[in-house]
Amino acid sequence: MQAGYLGGVWSAVKAGIGAGTVALLVGLQPVLTALWVTATASRAGRVGAVSAGVSARQWLGLLLGLAGLVLVVWPKMGTGEVTLANLAMAIVALLGITIGTLYQKRHVAPCDVRTASAIQMLAALAISAPLALLEPEAMDWHVNLVAAMAWSVGVLTLGGSSLLYLLIQRGEATTVTSLLYLVPPCTAVMAWLLFSEAFTPLMMLGMALTVVGVAIVVRRRSAASA
Repeated sequence: MQAGYLGGVWSAVKAGIGAGTVALLVGLQPVLTALWVTATASRAGRVGAVSAGVSARQWLGLLLGLAGLVLVVWPKMGTGEVTLANLAMAIVALLGITIGTLYQKRHVAPCDVRTASAIQMLAALAISAPLALLEPEAMDWHVNLVAAMAWSVGVLTLGGSSLLYLLIQRGEATTVTSLLYLVPPCTAVMAWLLFSEAFTPLMMLGMALTVVGVAIVVRRRSAASA
């Protein structure tokens, strides 16, 4: 999850693909997760049952979330920026976060999140360190670079990933990953507030669809609990 997802995203951006395009591709994770859950239920002969992975209501929520995601990201997508190389990096990021989430939910027993994070950081270091040694460009230290690294390490890795681990331990994989649909809309709002980036009515509609989609997916568990 660490080396594949964050490494893939940062590498794709460095290789020239736009942040909006990366967000759109990685935002497909909830759909891949739902497809995996459905395929697993199908092999077990349980498709059609309420307990068989993903219900029709959840599929509706996932599709609404995907539609909203596209509306939010589409205005920021450039043209001619995608190559086979940076597209492959973005796909690595998508597969990294999807496979990592499913593997942890299925095979990793609940444990202290600090211990799990330490082990995963060491595993990511074992993959990333050799690749870093192959980087031909020199490190240009400046304030923006340090701030970006601090955000990536402190907020994304230690904060966001730790919360994701806790959610995976306590919830369904489909429900947890559907929450990731909220990332691009929230990013658009923050960029509008902090950097005065455009936030059009079409993007606002997309954000509303995403919130509704996530609510539909999450509501299944709440209704079942009631």
